Amino acid sequence: MTLAAELAPSFSQRLSAAAAETDRLLDRLLASAPCQNEILRPQRLLDAVRYASLGGGKRIRPFLVVEAAALFEAPRERALMAGAALECVHCYSLVHDDLPAMDDDDLRRGQPSVHKAFDEATAILVGDSLLTFAFDVVSRPETHPDAAVRVELVSALARAAGFGGMAGGQMLDLAAEGRFDPRREPLDLAAITTLQQMKTGALLRFACVAGAILARARPEEREALARYGEAIGRAFQIADDLLDVEGDAATVGKSTGKDAAAGKATFVGVLGAEGARAWLKNLVAEAEAALAGFGSRAAMLAAIARFIAERRA
Repeated sequence: MTLAAELAPSFSQRLSAAAAETDRLLDRLLASAPCQNEILRPQRLLDAVRYASLGGGKRIRPFLVVEAAALFEAPRERALMAGAALECVHCYSLVHDDLPAMDDDDLRRGQPSVHKAFDEATAILVGDSLLTFAFDVVSRPETHPDAAVRVELVSALARAAGFGGMAGGQMLDLAAEGRFDPRREPLDLAAITTLQQMKTGALLRFACVAGAILARARPEEREALARYGEAIGRAFQIADDLLDVEGDAATVGKSTGKDAAAGKATFVGVLGAEGARAWLKNLVAEAEAALAGFGSRAAMLAAIARFIAERRA
């Protein structure tokens, strides 16, 4: 069954609605971003932050927060706040990934990368600003009235973004390219899986668990969502690896064919395209199995797992 046939209109509508709500919320939050001196506002930085974070992307991570929170009937406005904070971290990571010292990409979401549209110094500060603004947002009472819940969200997001998560995974990715030791040994599948669970999977896992934290869900419910998040995190990266090999820049919205040229450690590089597709199918089944205890309430989360696996951009 094709992706178009598989995904019910309600899924597409809910994904689009969550994306639009996230954009509006980010727009509002950034418009009122606190500055110490309103006369000397860093306007170029604020403009570049808006360029990097508004009007682009599918907003999959905020959608996961919203739908995970909906399992427990947690207020949507709180989930959107947590999702907006997470999207700030995600957008920061894209800005820094595109820098010449990192993945050196001139295109992002079909338009010039921030360091091309502005300059490298501004792009670095955009990333810094979005990361710190994420914790401003997630720590606000608007995200949750209970300070203990906010602290738990702050801690979980920091760990997902930091040494043991996205930043650490990015460092391992650079090392695997031979940036620091050209004589390095190629990574095996287990090492690549760990690397990608950190670099890509940690934020996706947080998105799923954040909804449970907001709802004060039971430990076993949080664990089920964590397993689901880990499965879709691996699926997302495999799909991304396949797009780099088989996609085109016009459709994907960023440069393709760069992973092999850079010697990156990828699932496709180890498993081959067919092997990667087979594992992708198994990961979707794993994600759906993790949701079994939630029954039909988790239909949207099951749909996003399939969407991630079959995406073409």
